[in-house]
Amino acid sequence: MTLTFEDFPQGPFGSFGPRHVSRDEIVAFASEFDPQPMHLDEQAARQSMLRGLSGSGWHLCSLMMRMMFDGFIGRTASLGSPGVNEVKWLSPLRPGDELMLDVEVLEARASRSRPSTGIVTFQCSVRNQAGERLCEMVSPIIVERRETSGQVG
Repeated sequence: MTLTFEDFPQGPFGSFGPRHVSRDEIVAFASEFDPQPMHLDEQAARQSMLRGLSGSGWHLCSLMMRMMFDGFIGRTASLGSPGVNEVKWLSPLRPGDELMLDVEVLEARASRSRPSTGIVTFQCSVRNQAGERLCEMVSPIIVERRETSGQVG
């Protein structure tokens, strides 16, 4: 079933995961996209303010996006996003973390300029196996409305 605008009422939407993150994955991502010492080298990382090897915040955002896609966006009549309103990195991503994604709909409103669509604003939060929040993101997604998309419940 394809999810449309009407399937996103304000409030808690769901939790998705878990997603395991390995040391090798952290280092591989950092090597290519964010080669700062605290993401590549245990010795340097222990000397940093993070006090140990940690994944890049951009790696965490990429993992969050993958979890969002696998959890619900991949089956949503999404037309894309106009951007991200806010991203906060709250705690370090560590090798061995088991990530869970919690999703809440902050707002869902019909588009004034494109009545066949609505704008759903999500707050997504990634937490580790200890329940510690690592990252939060607030982002709108443009979604087709059911009565104009031909989708049926």
